[in-house]
Amino acid sequence: MDNMNIEGRQAKPFLKWAGGKRWLASSYIHLFPETYERYIEPFVGGGAVFFHLSPSEAVLGDINQELIETYSAIKTNWRKVVEILSRHQKKHSHDYYYRVRSLVPSSKIERAARFIYLNRTCWNGLYRVNLSGEFNVPIGTKTTVISDDDDFESWSKKLRQAKLIQSDFEILVNEAKKNDLLFVDPPYTVTHNFNGFIKYNERLFSWQDQERLFHALCRAKSRGVKIIATNAFHESICLLYSKKFELIEAKRFSGISGDSSYRKSIEEYIILANIG
Repeated sequence: MDNMNIEGRQAKPFLKWAGGKRWLASSYIHLFPETYERYIEPFVGGGAVFFHLSPSEAVLGDINQELIETYSAIKTNWRKVVEILSRHQKKHSHDYYYRVRSLVPSSKIERAARFIYLNRTCWNGLYRVNLSGEFNVPIGTKTTVISDDDDFESWSKKLRQAKLIQSDFEILVNEAKKNDLLFVDPPYTVTHNFNGFIKYNERLFSWQDQERLFHALCRAKSRGVKIIATNAFHESICLLYSKKFELIEAKRFSGISGDSSYRKSIEEYIILANIG
């Protein structure tokens, strides 16, 4: 079954996301199969690959409730979200940003507009919360909340083809069946290839999570699920995956670091199974 909506391909995502996969969608899309049943993505983030492929049937998940709620709002009521974003655009300033950041609206639509506003005007599009679960990224340099090339109606149409789930990744990986396409992009750091990888990642995605993901992907592989995953270019990942999966070394440029010395070409692993 050809699950790709050819007319709707190559749409950019509406969120900027640390670790986002626009580079994968633009430079490595040839690795993705032309035919599959459902498209399943358990760490959807900014959704770069989903919006690029525009599958006719998808399951998108993430542990981040605010993120899934925002996708749901765009899916069901994008016009109202844009209306509120326009108000944010008119009022945007240093003080206004921090006022919006400190208050969480009771309405789902208002929360979605807040999420997009903060994403587009915070520092480098980062999503970070404190121990109380409060968004705490400082204001960035960008002042544009709504761009001329935004197409919320198109994003809404694409999301109508998707089931949205807020959950742990393992639930969605376990749901994948034979000939489904599973794209898996867990949180990981790739700003360097030194041994700090595992220690740093304990705050994002623990090594136990990495092992749990690996075993879930092994089970999915045995069920005939088509798998494309990304992960850090690190010896520990190579040792974990190399006997069961095909590993490709991919290079891409990263410009998100506040330190210019880290804005350079970095490597990641692309992990494949049952492709072709």
